Amino acid sequence: MGKFLFYIARLLGWKIDANAPEGIKKAVIVVGPHTSNWDFIIGKIAFMQYGIQGRFLIKKELFFFPFGYFLKKLGGIPVDRKKNNRFTEQAVDFFDSNESMFMVFTPEGTRKYNPNWKKGFYYIAQKAQVPIYIAYIDFSTKTGGFHSLFQPTGDADADILVIKKILGQYKGKFPENGIY
Repeated sequence: MGKFLFYIARLLGWKIDANAPEGIKKAVIVVGPHTSNWDFIIGKIAFMQYGIQGRFLIKKELFFFPFGYFLKKLGGIPVDRKKNNRFTEQAVDFFDSNESMFMVFTPEGTRKYNPNWKKGFYYIAQKAQVPIYIAYIDFSTKTGGFHSLFQPTGDADADILVIKKILGQYKGKFPENGIY
C-alpha cells in the first residue's frame, strides 16, 4: 500500500525529501505549516516512505465504529480532552511503554493562521526526554519531509521561535494561513 501511495504522490508532482530520520527510535515530530487537510495525506505518504508509524493524539469522540478502527490503523491515539486528565503525562506514558514512538503534532492547532502555538508538544518532548524532529510540507515546491532534529533547551518560548523560523520558509496550500 505504501509504494502505491508513493507513486500516486509522484504522479501528482510531489517529492518526498530523502533526509530520513536515522538512529532515532523516539521523537516528537512537529509538522508545519498546517493549512489544509491535504497535509495529513501527504504526511502519511511521506511517513510510509520513511517506514515510520507516526502517531497522533485525537479527541476520543471520533473513535466510533467503524471510523475509530481506521483512525487507530492510521496511528490515532484517543484522548479525552473534556477533562483535565494529565494529557502530557499520558503522552509521556506512550513514549515509556513503546520501544519506538514518533508522536506527530501540528502546533498551530488549526488550519488557520495562529501565531500562538500550543506548547504541549514541547513539554511532552521535554518530559519524555526525546528530541523534536522538525518536518515540513511545502506546496510551492511540492516537497515534504524532515528538515532537522532539534534538542529542546528548556526555554520553550525561544525554542518555539527557532522552530517557527525554520518552518516559516515553507508555504502551505493556503499560504495566508501559514507561519509568518
